[in-house]
Amino acid sequence: MWEELIQYDKELFLLLNNLGNPSWDAFWMFITNKLSAIPLYIVLLFLTYKQFGIKKTVLFVVAVALMILVTDQLSNFFKYGVQRLRPCYDSDLDGLVRLVKKSCGGKFGYFSAHAANNFAVAFFFTFLLRSKYRYLGIFLIFWAILVSYSRIYIGVHFPLDVFSGALIGLVFSWLFTKLVIFAVDKIPI
Repeated sequence: MWEELIQYDKELFLLLNNLGNPSWDAFWMFITNKLSAIPLYIVLLFLTYKQFGIKKTVLFVVAVALMILVTDQLSNFFKYGVQRLRPCYDSDLDGLVRLVKKSCGGKFGYFSAHAANNFAVAFFFTFLLRSKYRYLGIFLIFWAILVSYSRIYIGVHFPLDVFSGALIGLVFSWLFTKLVIFAVDKIPI
């Protein structure tokens, strides 16, 4: 059963990865670049400050930094623990992967830290800011999906890597949101 799932994952990867064409490569490279999210993070920081004030905003920034650290390091733990090859290193896919980046990254890719981090941040702020900014969550989730898909498009992750990363990001966003709410309720800020 596991082998079948891996085979379906490879087939889906090839389908999605080969949808790309050179005229869109620059767009997807921009989306996948971590620095492209800086303006979004500045807006989230401003909206958080506007709604909660400086002290709670500092608490939220610390929580987000810890959340990203945890998801990122857990991703590294899984990459070296599971040791699933990235598509560009998978010998079954030699010559079939459309690799947009100059380098493929590390040898192992399960699970996607990009997906985990972006889904964690998206849902964390969706939950915290949803009462005042109704449609922000839709935008943040759309952004997380774009970043996640970009990892398949550029050829460095399988869909299962991305899906697993998104689920782990959701779990940690829920956990850190609960911790922040607990801290805000218990600590007079």
